[in-house]
Amino acid sequence: MDRRNFLKVAGATGALIAVSPSTISGRLYASDGTLYSAYEKVQLVDASGIPIKASALKKETNYVFNYPYISTPALLLDLEDAPSKDVTLKSEDGQEYVWKSGVGAKKTIVAYSAICSHQLAHPTPNDSFLQYVQKDKKTMAYETGGVIVCSSHLSAFDAKKGAKRLSGPAAQPLASIVLEVAADDTIWAVGVLGPDKFHDYFNAFKPEFKMFYGGKRKAKKLVKISAPTVTLNEYTKEIIQY
Repeated sequence: MDRRNFLKVAGATGALIAVSPSTISGRLYASDGTLYSAYEKVQLVDASGIPIKASALKKETNYVFNYPYISTPALLLDLEDAPSKDVTLKSEDGQEYVWKSGVGAKKTIVAYSAICSHQLAHPTPNDSFLQYVQKDKKTMAYETGGVIVCSSHLSAFDAKKGAKRLSGPAAQPLASIVLEVAADDTIWAVGVLGPDKFHDYFNAFKPEFKMFYGGKRKAKKLVKISAPTVTLNEYTKEIIQY
């Protein structure tokens, strides 16, 4: 199906091994320890470089920041309701891992890689086919709102359960961006949990990397120190939702 035909909204088991990255309370699990990858600990800041406070996030609003690489977009969400806890998820090749829950005072803040696990659709400065759909909104990808939707091929993911795949052709969850909320209410990204698609992504979009980042080599640089975080409407020119 031609992506321009979509409705357009102008502008967002084996033994389990415990892994304790950075200063996260609780534990993260992966079937063999490989589904968690630690990256640079990076603070989320606004467009002016001011640290974002967890309590200042707007509910059910799509925020975007690039992590762990300068070209890999991620969604940041403060959900209306607290997510589930200790959700067991499975990669496309059968590896199990456990997504712990959200962070923040009410455990409602989550973040996921915004690269679809089906065919790598993702937000760009020009357009976005992937976004969270609010609870009271409709989507043809799933029977209710309150889900992350890729409108490229109508895959839906459960934002309250570690981006578990709900419907559509995607064969596995979105990777989770592991967050910490510090005592001063600032938000930090520290790693990636689950099967990411970064390798495939870097091989698939070389012209895009040249256009937006100056080439693949620069696009593969790790984010360090801070990650500018804006709403999806600010990040992209056009949000495409079906």
